[in-house]
Amino acid sequence: MYRLLLTGAVLLCTVAAVEAEPLKLSLRDAMNMALENNNQIKAARFTSHAARQGVTSANSRYLPAVAFEETLAASNSPVNTFMMKLDEGRFTQNDFAISNLNNPSAQHDFKTVLSIQQPLFAPSLSPLKDMAVKDAQKSELQLEAARQGIAFQTFYTYLEVQKAAAQLQAADKAVADARENMRLATVRTSAGVGLRSDELRSRTHFSMVEQQQITAQDNLALAKMKLALLIGLPDDTVYEISGFSENIAVPAINDQALRNALDNRVEIKQSHTDVEKSDAALRLAWSGYLPTVGAFAAYQLNAKDAPLTSDHDAWSAGVSLKWQLFDGFRTNSERKQARAGQAAAREMLESTTKNVRYQLKESYLRRDEAGKRLEVARHAVVDAEETVRLLTKRYENSLSTLVELLDAQTALNQARANLVETEAGYALAGGQVYYMTGTFVKEMLK
Repeated sequence: MYRLLLTGAVLLCTVAAVEAEPLKLSLRDAMNMALENNNQIKAARFTSHAARQGVTSANSRYLPAVAFEETLAASNSPVNTFMMKLDEGRFTQNDFAISNLNNPSAQHDFKTVLSIQQPLFAPSLSPLKDMAVKDAQKSELQLEAARQGIAFQTFYTYLEVQKAAAQLQAADKAVADARENMRLATVRTSAGVGLRSDELRSRTHFSMVEQQQITAQDNLALAKMKLALLIGLPDDTVYEISGFSENIAVPAINDQALRNALDNRVEIKQSHTDVEKSDAALRLAWSGYLPTVGAFAAYQLNAKDAPLTSDHDAWSAGVSLKWQLFDGFRTNSERKQARAGQAAAREMLESTTKNVRYQLKESYLRRDEAGKRLEVARHAVVDAEETVRLLTKRYENSLSTLVELLDAQTALNQARANLVETEAGYALAGGQVYYMTGTFVKEMLK
């Protein structure tokens, strides 16, 4: 029994330890969670669904419109009472009397109508449908743009968390180094070979790096909160990032890479869609010069005493043609407006294409720059660490001053912070290349 209770207690402690272990979050996990949970992507998805319904609505214009109508009317107007009796089939010879025609008694009528209208030739329907289709395509592209943008924002924020964690580690090292310098200064003062001012200066330096450590801790907490908000984690979730290599391999820049970017970038696809929509808008404007033809039919019941009953029934059917011969030059103005919009869309397509070319080339140049800066930053840290090591030895042997040691230590702290910043910048530059080619989600989630 004792062993059983002991085993149960061990199991409970193990489960509690597992539950207390923070969530390990990789970059892939963060991006997948953002693509699934981010509110902006959800909103774009709903917008895309609404736009697709617009296509369905446009297609419905080709289908017949069926309507049911029930009307109760009462009147003592000669014309109205005449028609009510006629529709109800209650018209008699006595109704032709002059007194009855001029001064009829009040009548009422229940009219039930089932009608149908079918467009046969409506030149505006086709361009309206095409415009709805282009709106749906553009909304889908906006959804893809939101996915690419949120994924890249997640990547950037993940880097910020990683950078903040590295900066905190650098701050911890700076605090440890400052504490050791303060210890050396105190020991030398106690031994009578140091100055009281050196001890005070070392304490001031220690206080300064402690403040930097506090700021680094807050920066890490805020970066984690921002990432959690972006990917849809609850505010109280405790997690740790697993980190990843900052060396993101990218393809060499060449004509093929440029063509791929022009094919994949959402902005260019949207511009193409705008051009095609402007073409449809111009066709819609031209349709105002053409007639419309439609068919109609109706079945009617008329009753005196109750709705949905019949004292008399009738039907009607026919074809109608309507041709607007003059509308005050409205159609002509709309045509000119659509043509100007078409020209503007084509200019925007050309501008977007030029911008994409520039952005892609810039991203490659910035990545090369970040790689060179990273190499320099790494050498700077190595040199600064060696300088601090040598000056520490010299200070211990009274061959250098504490001011020189603290200056070297400050330079080392700056070099470490710069290395962290440069490593994050190099990783960001690699992701930026894929983002500019329009394949960020595809490449980063491989």
